[in-house]
Amino acid sequence: MLAHVSAPTKETLMQENLEGHVAVVTGASRGIGRRCAESLAVHGARVIAVARSEKDLSEVADHASGRIDAWALDATSDDLYERVTNVDGLSILVNNAGTNCPQPFVEVDQKSLDMVIDLNVRASFRIAQAAAKAMVSQGNSGSIVMMSSQMGHVGSPRRTVYCMSKHAVEGLTKAMAVELAPAGIRVNAVAPTFVDTPMTRPMLENPDFRKFVMDRIPMMKLASMDDVVAAVMYLVSDSAGMVTGHSLRVDGGWTAQ
Repeated sequence: MLAHVSAPTKETLMQENLEGHVAVVTGASRGIGRRCAESLAVHGARVIAVARSEKDLSEVADHASGRIDAWALDATSDDLYERVTNVDGLSILVNNAGTNCPQPFVEVDQKSLDMVIDLNVRASFRIAQAAAKAMVSQGNSGSIVMMSSQMGHVGSPRRTVYCMSKHAVEGLTKAMAVELAPAGIRVNAVAPTFVDTPMTRPMLENPDFRKFVMDRIPMMKLASMDDVVAAVMYLVSDSAGMVTGHSLRVDGGWTAQ
């Protein structure tokens, strides 16, 4: 079943049926967010893919399933929160939008600090709040998945702001899970290690940084986007019906040490 996240196959990812579900995925124009939107649609959900780039989103909306609608909106915009609150039948949120700006702690500038906190914490809170309002007001049970990170469980050099933001996401996940459980809304986090994406490849071309990363992953490999998507799909599925307030670490053992 989808609970096995280490090496998902296409056949494994096709087992859950999400017909009748409506999902919002933020940061959905590329990378993990796009893969989540596409997988939810393949499983039968109607998906609203949210990102800033209208061009990239148009490619996502052209998905063969025909179940993906595109909203070209900034995750920090009031307009997005208002629209999410009014999504009819909303039952799934994948709160994926986020950013990072690695800097030495003593050199972190105000602009970088505000940018990371505004998107990773404040916008994540408000999007989750809007989704919960929609679910509660319509009497829908549902599942909210917060995209966290292994850095929400540990510390790391040059990532003080990012670690702080993801620790906040982990705390928010637990608090929401407790408060929303009586309404039938489950809230969980997915906490990946470094994932093999076009965005991370330039960083990992630096031999010193790659060694730093690989030395800390006992499985001695990066996560794939499919590893992360499989974790998300498990948490939104009926297979995780009693799972809430949990952080599913897709980290190859980094945080077990």
